[in-house]
Amino acid sequence: MAESGMSGTTARRALLVLSFGGPEKEEDVVPFLENVTRGRGIPRERLVEVGEHYYRFRGKSPINDQNLEIIDHLRAEIAARGLDLPVYFGNRNWEPYVEDTTKQMVADGITEVIVFATSAWGGYSGDIQYREDIERALQSCRDAGITPPAMTKIRPFHDHPLFLSTFARLVDEARQSLPADQQDDARLLFTAHSVPLSADEASSVDATHRYSGQVLTAAREIRALSSFASDGDDGTDVELVWQSRSGPPHIPWLEPDICDHLEATVGGEDGDARPIVLVPVGFISDHMEVMWDLDNEAADTAAKLGVTMVRAATPGPTHEFTELVLDLVDQSSGAAASTTARQRS
Repeated sequence: MAESGMSGTTARRALLVLSFGGPEKEEDVVPFLENVTRGRGIPRERLVEVGEHYYRFRGKSPINDQNLEIIDHLRAEIAARGLDLPVYFGNRNWEPYVEDTTKQMVADGITEVIVFATSAWGGYSGDIQYREDIERALQSCRDAGITPPAMTKIRPFHDHPLFLSTFARLVDEARQSLPADQQDDARLLFTAHSVPLSADEASSVDATHRYSGQVLTAAREIRALSSFASDGDDGTDVELVWQSRSGPPHIPWLEPDICDHLEATVGGEDGDARPIVLVPVGFISDHMEVMWDLDNEAADTAAKLGVTMVRAATPGPTHEFTELVLDLVDQSSGAAASTTARQRS
């Protein structure tokens, strides 16, 4: 048990895995997409397109099961360490909603919560919006006449050594899956979720610390830790593309789009025909943007262009990722105690 900032009381602490959410069956798809796009002005045709992606998987997103797998690994490691740290699961856009999970934690006697959001990045979508989710959950408790727990969000972890080294290992495993005579000539291509340029610029006045800068820095460091580091250059010119854009087409987003980039660089007589190792650096697990946008759309584009492409796995299910999360929990414990003291003073 952890001593709280309130004299004479003992706080019960928990870990909350906070994620985006996804539908479980076909009848969930439209309500889920309505939750996701509420107030954003996403064109109807894009919603229909995204909905078709889910229907191809019988309406079920892989994200919830993958988060539950991450949670199972965390619970097993926490038990192996003999720690008292229950792990809960809450989502922004689908069940279990974070508001309901927060109320359940209070009912279970939890008074302090360390929140792990399933995004490695800063910026609005990767960090700030999850903080808004936390505040909404706290307010839902207040509105119900419930004293909310103190909640501390774990920092973005795109620069954590285990995040980088695990991706580097997965890059090498993907490269080794190529035919032996193609491995040395392979081309490394990183991809992450696109965002509007205005959102990227608003994430920091310093370009290095913007979302796009964080992704670029992580890609360079992953390359430097991988077998590609021995291929003769310093890694500063990594190939980075973006994917899964949505919204009105007249609004500029981070580019180039992955499929456009493949067509531009592979197509034609002078195209780059080297095999590609594709790294979904923007994602911690194989959810819909990975399984559809990469494993279907990008893979189909590469196949039509006649180039071999293999995708690196995402790190979420690995033991290293479990270690990463628990290291971040340790780092956040002091911050959680400080936050609790301030909230109760």
